[in-house]
Amino acid sequence: MPQGTDASHATGASIVPQKLQEILPQKVEEKVPNSIHDTGASADTTANAGVSHSTGHSVVPKVAQEAVPKQVEEVLPESVHATK
Repeated sequence: MPQGTDASHATGASIVPQKLQEILPQKVEEKVPNSIHDTGASADTTANAGVSHSTGHSVVPKVAQEAVPKQVEEVLPESVHATK
């Protein structure tokens, strides 16, 4: 799995906690809807969105879990957002 960059790639408003922004790979940040975490990236974020796919502990806000596609949730480290 790609490592975080110790920096946020948001170019606008974000409800994602700063610490989480710093550990997420840019590719993951760009898949989050701009209404949740604005990176200026345009991506299809509707597939599998609307529900959380967490199977346990998560530091990701519930609203963010429900707004992103399953594929985004699955690339997060298990220690951040359990999906397995």
